[in-house]
Amino acid sequence: MLAANVAADLDAWLRLLVLHDQEGLANAEPQTMRMRIYHQADRLARHAHVRYLRLDASWPWSTTFPLAWNRLTRLPQVT
Repeated sequence: MLAANVAADLDAWLRLLVLHDQEGLANAEPQTMRMRIYHQADRLARHAHVRYLRLDASWPWSTTFPLAWNRLTRLPQVT
């Protein structure tokens, strides 16, 4: 039960902080978020001790994940 609540909270905060201006994702249901963001086809590659996440460019929402990642990493740290 606790894990489900944490997952729902993380999903809500992701939509609130990162995907607030993305059409179809700002008020998306959990099933829509899973289909568009979390089930994205990608490949984790490693070269010279560096890991790369290669996203499938044919996925209709392939630009959403990098946008969300960049916005998340630019959020100010909580002190």
